[in-house]
Amino acid sequence: MSATNVSRIAIAAGVAASTVLLLAGPAAAHVSVQPQGEAAKGGYATLNFKVPNERDQASTVKLEVNFPADHPLSSVTPEAVPGWKIAITKGKLDKPLEVHGRKITEAVTKVTWTADGSKIAPGYFQQFPVSVGQLPEDADQLVFKAIQTYDNKEVVRWIEEPKGGEEPDSPAPVLKLTAATEDHHGGAADQAGDDDHKADDQAASAEGDKKETHAASSSSDTTARTLGIIGILIGIAGVAFGVLAGRRRTV
Repeated sequence: MSATNVSRIAIAAGVAASTVLLLAGPAAAHVSVQPQGEAAKGGYATLNFKVPNERDQASTVKLEVNFPADHPLSSVTPEAVPGWKIAITKGKLDKPLEVHGRKITEAVTKVTWTADGSKIAPGYFQQFPVSVGQLPEDADQLVFKAIQTYDNKEVVRWIEEPKGGEEPDSPAPVLKLTAATEDHHGGAADQAGDDDHKADDQAASAEGDKKETHAASSSSDTTARTLGIIGILIGIAGVAFGVLAGRRRTV
């Protein structure tokens, strides 16, 4: 085989490999969601929405994440991200949720991050953390449809749900749920709630101790006053008795 043929084959192989990379790149670099730790059914979790910038000549300036309507979440709290404004959209629930003995009639339907002094430049990505709960117990996954907007006005909709095991061209972020734990404590948000309850219990106990101490102090003060009055009366009686006795001796 001549050197010319070898060179042509090498060039063709290089072009083919580049084409494969170009085709595979966009499919892998899409908006995704991953939990910090586990996302257990019935528990709480902190989720990271990862947004890569796929364009060479434009920056990402907006992200909209729609929360599943078929499995509404009673608690959605985004973490502040420097350089980004956050807007939370809520909607009325057709069927109220009951969480910790309370009825929830509305839930977050969408969270929007808009660039405010910051952008996701070409070649970079940004994570947007959100604390959520309680996660459903009757689902294996949650689908969060996302919309990514660039500063050249281009809009990319990551809203297609996977079917048959094949990834679509514009897949929506999918959160896989793990098996429920016995205590349903799936994340930092639930632990914070437990800490709040403990703090309330400690405060109530301290207040009760304070009341008991105050009551004991009041009782002691009352006893002291009574004994003091009795002592004064006994003293007066003694003086009176002495005076009368003196008079009798004089007579």
